[in-house]
Amino acid sequence: MIATLVISIITFILITISILFFPTFKVRHLHISSFWVVALVGACLLLICQLVPFDRIRTELTSDGGINPLKILVLFFSMTFLSIFLDEIGLFRLLANKACKVAGKNQIILFIILYLLTSILTVFTSNDVVILTFTPFICFFCKNAKINPLPYLVSEFAAANTWSMMLIIGNPTNIYLGTSAGINFIDYIQVMALPTLAAGVVEFVLILLLFRKQLKEEMSLNISDEINIDKFELIVGVLHLVVCLVLLVISSYISLEMWLISAICAGSLIVVIVVSRLIRKRSLRQFIHITGRLPWQLIPFVLSMFTIVVAMNYQGISDKIGEILGSDAIVWKYGFSSFIMANFINNIPMSILFSSIPTGLASAAYKQAVYASIVGSNIGAFLTPIGALAGIMFTNLTEAYDVKYGFKEFIKYGVIISIPTISVTLLMLMVLV
Repeated sequence: MIATLVISIITFILITISILFFPTFKVRHLHISSFWVVALVGACLLLICQLVPFDRIRTELTSDGGINPLKILVLFFSMTFLSIFLDEIGLFRLLANKACKVAGKNQIILFIILYLLTSILTVFTSNDVVILTFTPFICFFCKNAKINPLPYLVSEFAAANTWSMMLIIGNPTNIYLGTSAGINFIDYIQVMALPTLAAGVVEFVLILLLFRKQLKEEMSLNISDEINIDKFELIVGVLHLVVCLVLLVISSYISLEMWLISAICAGSLIVVIVVSRLIRKRSLRQFIHITGRLPWQLIPFVLSMFTIVVAMNYQGISDKIGEILGSDAIVWKYGFSSFIMANFINNIPMSILFSSIPTGLASAAYKQAVYASIVGSNIGAFLTPIGALAGIMFTNLTEAYDVKYGFKEFIKYGVIISIPTISVTLLMLMVLV
C-alpha cells in the first residue's frame, strides 16, 4: 500500500509541476503536453512494480459498467466533435458578433448578453470548446473597443465552468462521475438543474458587482466582419446536436447507452458532411482541422489516471480515504474536498479518484457524494488555473493576446467568486438529495 501511495502522490505532484512550469516539450517539430506523459510514467511504474495486476486493468477496461473509461472517452469525444464542428463553420462567432451589435455602446448590456450566450452554449455543447472559442474573440474585441477585457474573461470562464454542471455531458468530469454511479440523463438534470441555476445567479451578481465601475464606461466599435455560414451545414450540424440531446434524454427508456448515441450522431454528421462536400466538390480540409482540435492528450491521460486509481483501489487506499471522510455531512465534505483536490491534481484525475472513494457508503449517501464531487469538479476549475486543463489553455491564450490575467489575478478573482458560489450550490444540493 505504501509504495502505491508514494508513486501516486509523486505522480500527482509532478503533474501539477508540469502544468505550471513546463506544460509542453518539443520532440523535433512536435509539441507534446507534459502532463499526460507524467501520468503515463506513473501508471507504468505501478504496473512494472506489480502493484496492480495487468489483468485487473484489462478487466476494468472491458467491463460493461458505467465506469468503463473507454465508453466515457467515446461519449466525450463525440460530443466535443459536434461542438467543434459548429464552431468551425462559424456559429459561435456569428452569435458573438450579433451580441455585440445588439449591445451597441452599453457595456452592461454586452456583459449580460455574453454571459447568457456563454452559459447557454456551454449547457448544450462543451465548456472547453466555448472557452477556447470565446477567449480569443473577447481579447480581440476588447482591444479594438479599448475597454477592460477582465469582466468578460472572468465572466466567460466562470460561466463555462458553472453551467457545465447542468447536463451530464457538459464536462468530462460529469460524465465520469455520473456514469460510474449509474446516473442517467434525466435523473442527473432533475438533481443538478436548480443547484446550477443558483450557482449561475450567485456568480453573475458577484462578477457584476466586482466590475460595475468598468462596465459603466462607454465603448465604441465598428463591427464590420461579416461571417458567411454554409446554411446547409449549419442546419445539419444543429439538427445532429438536437437529435443527440433528445436521444440522450430518453436513453434510459430506449435501452441505448449514452456513448453509443453520441458516437452514432457524430458518425452520421461526418458521413452527411463528407458526402455533401464531395457532391459539391468542396474541400475536406476542415475535417482535418477539426480532428486536430480534438483533445487527444486526454486519452493517455485518462487511461493512465484510471490505472493509478485502480491500483489505489486494489491496495485499499481509496477505502481508507473514504473512511477519513466518513458518512456524515456528505455533501459538504465531498463538495469541498473535491473542490480543493481539483486544484492540486486537476479535476479529471480528481474525478477518477472520487468515483471510487464513496463506494462504501449507503445508496442515498453515495449519490450525495457523487453529486457533490461533480459540483467540486466544475466550480473548482475557476479557483486556480490548475483546476482544469482549460484553465491552463485559457491563461496561455490571454498571454498571447497581451492581456494581464496571470496566476495571481486568476486566484484573486477565483477565490472571491468560487467560494460563495460553491457554498450556495452545495446548500441547494443538500436540500435536493
